[in-house]
Amino acid sequence: MYNMYHENGVILTPNVVAKGDNASIAYKGLLYNSGAHSVYMHVGYGEAWDNTGDIKMRRTNEGFEADIHVTDGKPLNIAFKDCANNWDNNSGWNYHFEVQSRI
Repeated sequence: MYNMYHENGVILTPNVVAKGDNASIAYKGLLYNSGAHSVYMHVGYGEAWDNTGDIKMRRTNEGFEADIHVTDGKPLNIAFKDCANNWDNNSGWNYHFEVQSRI
């Protein structure tokens, strides 16, 4: 359920995150497959995309990777763009990951 974007080439590790966790995003999606030399991850929280920021991803042999610190308890939203401003936003639906509460 949580890593439902595997077929799009987007994987969140760990599979379940909570506010305060560190997480990694692996990207081998549309932009990578189109030959992008660099990819940025656009990150925000909740329906209004609160606390947005762009993170330059590291190129690896398997695609691109970036680490984030989960700073909000609202759902994590991610879209990707390359240096030519081409976007992979999951066909306008973006990539959403639930952020769990600590018990």
